Amino acid sequence: MAETKSYLIKSAQVVLTMDDDRRELAAHDVRIKNGVISEIGLGLIAESDEEVVAARGCVVTPGLVNTHHHLYQTLTRAVPGGQDALLFGWLKTLYPIWARFGPEEMYVSAQVGLAELALSGCTLTSDHLYLYPNGSRLDDTIAAAQSVGMRFHPTRGAMSIGESDGGLPPDGLVEREADILNDAIRLIDTHHDPSEGSMVRVGVAPCSPFSVSRDLMRDAALLARDKRVMLHTHLAENEEDIAYSLANFGCRPGQYAEELGWVGEDVWHAHCVKLDDSEIALFARTKTGVAHCPCSNCRLGSGIAPIRPMRDAGVNVGLGVDGSASNDAGNLVLEARQAMLLQRVARGADAMSAREALEIATRGGAQVLGRADCGQIAVGMRADIAIWDVSGIESAGSWDPAALLLAGPTVVRDLFVEGRQIVRAGQITSIDLGAAIARQNRMAQVLAS
Repeated sequence: MAETKSYLIKSAQVVLTMDDDRRELAAHDVRIKNGVISEIGLGLIAESDEEVVAARGCVVTPGLVNTHHHLYQTLTRAVPGGQDALLFGWLKTLYPIWARFGPEEMYVSAQVGLAELALSGCTLTSDHLYLYPNGSRLDDTIAAAQSVGMRFHPTRGAMSIGESDGGLPPDGLVEREADILNDAIRLIDTHHDPSEGSMVRVGVAPCSPFSVSRDLMRDAALLARDKRVMLHTHLAENEEDIAYSLANFGCRPGQYAEELGWVGEDVWHAHCVKLDDSEIALFARTKTGVAHCPCSNCRLGSGIAPIRPMRDAGVNVGLGVDGSASNDAGNLVLEARQAMLLQRVARGADAMSAREALEIATRGGAQVLGRADCGQIAVGMRADIAIWDVSGIESAGSWDPAALLLAGPTVVRDLFVEGRQIVRAGQITSIDLGAAIARQNRMAQVLAS
C-alpha cells in the first residue's frame, strides 16, 4: 500500500467540491494531511514536508464511489454462452464456470477489478461476493483491496436454495444457512471497522430473494442490526424478478423487502429497475438506498431504472458498475455518463445534467454506503480525491471543463485514497498491474479450456 504523506494539490483549473453548497472553485489548492483534507484555498504555500502536485489544466473531484460490484466476475468477461442471454439464462451459463474458482481466482480477479476502478477515479467500492467454492472466502477480496489501497465495503453474500429445491444456482454453490450466518459473524468480528476513516466495513448480503429463503432474509436483517452493519441484496432487477416475486411471495419486491425488515437507512438494494411508484415512495420514506447499474441493465436488457423519479422523491441513489461478466467493464466515470444518458433517453434531454450524474457518483454513493466522511471535498473530509487532466483530446474545444461527463477523460491522472497516492500519471502505484493482468489471463485460459 502507498505511503501516507502530506500533499498540496496546486492551482486546479476547477475544484468540484460536491460540498453542501456544491461550490466550484477556480484556481484553488487543496492540502492533504494525515489522510484528511486540511485546507482549501487560493495561493496556499507548500510546507516543508509536503509534496506539491501540480493541477493546472486539471479538474479535481471527490473520488467516485461504486455501490455495487461482483469483483470475482472480472475473470469471466464476454463469456460466449452468456453474451446475449437474459439474466436468468446468463446466470445458468456462468454458475458452472464460477464453481471452478478458488481463493487464488477470487484474489486476482478482485485485484484487477479494483485497479480498473481506481483508474476510473473510484476511491471507495462495495463488493457483493455470494458464492464461495473450493475454500474461497471474503477474506480473499479484502486482502486484494488492501494490496491496491482502495477503501472497501465488502459484503458477505450467500445462496442457500439450489436447483433441487427450485432455485437457480447449482446445489454445489449453495450453503447451509447456519454456516452463512456464522461466517458473517466471523467476518464482521475480524474485519469490520466502524470508525471514521475506516478502510474496511463489512455488510451482510444474501444474494437475492430467489436464491435464499425467507428465513435467511429475516435472520440476516436481525444479525446486521445486532452487529450495526449494513444490508445489501439485488431487488426488482427485471420483469422475471417481478414475476418470480408475485408467483412465490404473493407481492411485489418492495413489499417483500418491507415485510422482512429490508428497508431503512442501513439497507441498499442493487438495480431496482422495476420499482413502481409505491415502492419508490417506500424507499424515500425509509431512506433505503439504491445502487443504480445502468450499463449492466442495458447489457442484460433489464430496462432503465426510474432514477429521475427516485431522486425527485428523495431516494438515496448511488452508482454501481455491477459485475464485469454483465457490464463487461468496471469504469465508474463511464457508468456515470451512461446514467445521465439513459435518463435523457427515457425522460428528455433536461432529465439529468452532467453535474447531477457526477454528484450521484460521488456524494450520492457515499451517502448510500453510510459514509458521511467521504464523497465531497471539504475540510475535515477524508482525502479521497481524483485529479482529471482536461488538457487532452477528450476535452479539446470544451467550453465547460467541469462538465466531465460530456467531454472529459475516462482515465484519472492521479488518485488519492486516505491521503495515499494510488494512481500517479495514469498508472497504478501500489501493485504490478501488468503481472496481475497476465496472471488473470492465464486463469481465464484454464477456465475456458
